[in-house]
Amino acid sequence: MKRNLPAYVYAKGKRGYLYFIRSGVCQRIHSEPGTPEFAADYAILMRGRVVAPKRNIGKLIELFMRSPKWANYAHNTRRGYERHLTYLRDTAGNIDPAKLRTVHVYEMRDALADKPTDANRKIDTLVALLNYGIQIGWIDRNPAHGVERLKATGRKRKPWPVDLIDAFRAEADGRTLLIFEMLLGTGQRINDVLALRWSDMDGDGFQLTQGKTKAELYIPLTDRLRAVLASQRRRGMFIICHEDGTKISYQLAHKDVMTVRKKIGADEYDIHALRYAAASEIAAIPGMTRDHIQAITGHADAAMIRRYAGAAVQKIRATEAQKARADRTNTKREH
Repeated sequence: MKRNLPAYVYAKGKRGYLYFIRSGVCQRIHSEPGTPEFAADYAILMRGRVVAPKRNIGKLIELFMRSPKWANYAHNTRRGYERHLTYLRDTAGNIDPAKLRTVHVYEMRDALADKPTDANRKIDTLVALLNYGIQIGWIDRNPAHGVERLKATGRKRKPWPVDLIDAFRAEADGRTLLIFEMLLGTGQRINDVLALRWSDMDGDGFQLTQGKTKAELYIPLTDRLRAVLASQRRRGMFIICHEDGTKISYQLAHKDVMTVRKKIGADEYDIHALRYAAASEIAAIPGMTRDHIQAITGHADAAMIRRYAGAAVQKIRATEAQKARADRTNTKREH
């Protein structure tokens, strides 16, 4: 079949993006074949020169990762961003951010449509990166703002059901059970729980600052968590620790919990779903409001509160509605 592209230029991927590939150089060409811009780009590449603009995505990433804004992100947030920033550097590192248009962001999204969650997170990362570009005066607007996210195809995270909570408690012991009870009892994220020290507790609750939101919270102890903590031997500064008192890593905590999850058939319910379980438990108690859920989870966004406790709230409201219907019917019969 006859090629319509010049030498060393190839269409790659589902979207047919054009790349110049020669002698170790692999450079995407953004201009359209047949245009003067394409001819100029091709001529430069054939001469063996890849000319990057003075301001490009790669340099913006470097500045972003050295900024105070970056330093203020939670550890897990930085880890997630780093992976997606590597992708952006590899695929668009030489692009001038001022020339980036919303259509280009949609092109990236659609090229990753087979992994919608990953595509959405790359967009989120790009939004944060370009917001920083606005902050330092490189660009005036963020072309990634308002880009529609793909609908996730994976399973939706659900709160731990009561029977599996009971099963975990029956199976686990020692440090693993302590991790579980701390997560469920406080309703906090795993990194915040692992960072808790005995000095953060005043006897009735924990004073903490969330790593992700920077929200300052006071979390009173539940009766169960109080009993669990009272049974623990203090080995060091951190409540959850190794035998020598040193803090344990997220990876080890995840491994400890995963071992028990597999034994009891709770593969679908991860560590973060315990935070959902805490929010759902609060929502299911008569008289509790979103303010009460927010006071424990630290969420300021109503949408996030609905995400964490929406099913429990819906069940309560539906029960109230059906009871009201029954009461109304009974009243009519009496008359």
